Amino acid sequence: MNYLIVGLGNIGSEYASTRHNMGFMVLDAFAKASNVSFSTQRYGDIAETSFKGRHFTLLKPSTYMNLSGNAVRYWLGKLNLPIENLVVICDDLNLPFGTIRMKKRGSSGGHNGLENIEYLLGTDEYCRIRIGIGNDFSRGGQIDFVLGNLSEEESAEIPALCDKVIAGIRTLSVLGPERAMNELNTKVKKEDKTQL
Repeated sequence: MNYLIVGLGNIGSEYASTRHNMGFMVLDAFAKASNVSFSTQRYGDIAETSFKGRHFTLLKPSTYMNLSGNAVRYWLGKLNLPIENLVVICDDLNLPFGTIRMKKRGSSGGHNGLENIEYLLGTDEYCRIRIGIGNDFSRGGQIDFVLGNLSEEESAEIPALCDKVIAGIRTLSVLGPERAMNELNTKVKKEDKTQL
């Protein structure tokens, strides 16, 4: 069983620690935990790893966020995978920081990357994992907020968040999306965040 795991973000070192790059952060952690490296290929950086007989192609699109669908469509076709074997990881302004939500389908919620993927694939019937970044910005400050760097406190929570998402993806591949959603879609109490 093969899966395409897409982490959304913007290329370039200036974006590496920004809130909009949650997807890239998870895939970097996934590759590191699997002891594999990314190589630059068409439409993005690719790494490959396995878990209990399941094969994962990790994709960090090089198309910039609002054109992510080009990379997703190309690699789904190249790998000859059905839409149900696609998982997209992204940030979400509508969720408190550190909250994780997995859904098997749904609207883009105003996220440019998801919007472009849905447009180019012609469907919203694909799995997505959203990682909350909060919305602590004043009117008109959304772009600066999502492209702003994580705070020191937020950065400290990233490794545990990445570990939880990676575990959820592995669960999805072995036990299915419902079981993975049960794992990931839990409310996290502030004092329990170190347990993620």
